[in-house]
Amino acid sequence: MDWPQDPGPVRPAGAPAASGQVKPFVHRAASANGGGLGLYFSISEIQSRMAADDPLALDLGYTRTMMGFLLFRAEPARVLMVGLGGGSLAKFCHRYLPGAAMVVAEINPHVIALRDEFLVPPDDARLTVVCGDGALVVRHTASPVDVLLVDGFDSQGQPARLCSQRFYDDCHAALQPGGVLVVNLHHGHVRYGIFLDRLRRSFGELLVVNDGDLSNSIVFALKDDGFARFRRGPVRRPTGLDAAAAAQLKSAFALVGAALRRPADADPAA
Repeated sequence: MDWPQDPGPVRPAGAPAASGQVKPFVHRAASANGGGLGLYFSISEIQSRMAADDPLALDLGYTRTMMGFLLFRAEPARVLMVGLGGGSLAKFCHRYLPGAAMVVAEINPHVIALRDEFLVPPDDARLTVVCGDGALVVRHTASPVDVLLVDGFDSQGQPARLCSQRFYDDCHAALQPGGVLVVNLHHGHVRYGIFLDRLRRSFGELLVVNDGDLSNSIVFALKDDGFARFRRGPVRRPTGLDAAAAAQLKSAFALVGAALRRPADADPAA
């Protein structure tokens, strides 16, 4: 993989643990359909979940909604992700977007150490996991990307460095013209409205989809473009998307389509 040429201060994925990083734990749940694995920093909030009978599936609804970027960029060549977690998005993109090269930035080496347990593929020509601060990886990305997925949470919630005006400006700079930013926000956060205002200052028009699963709001933004041209006509299956992936994402595409049909200034919570 030839990008990012200068990803900023990172360590190899197997590097020793950095001080101050909380070690997550894995909970194994048994059920009639085989159960699965959950990744937690505290038992009250799940970070990622993998179904034992379908480890490549996007088991949490908000991850499926994040894949709604395919309605705006159906065949991305470069995808940058901030936050590995249990690797759900990385696995799905690796399987169903064969034309995409991906870099995943994860600051917590304890999370990366669990990648085999969650069946995240090893690094190859299309996937690289780097251990480093996602804000710095975005800032130092030398080659613009088509899609930037931000799903970075730690034991305290959403890190301030991933919600700052500087970070959202850096996200804008890291994207190709027409590229898509997708941000997972907790809409119950006390500063949620401030984060949206910062995103608008960086990108202009936003598309906000309140998922309802785990109180997530998924925010979509396009570089140097708005959503007007996507508001016309029905939501269609993205070009080249595998039928199995399309079936899995059908309900998420419907959520994004419903958000597109709202007036641009409508309250997404309505």
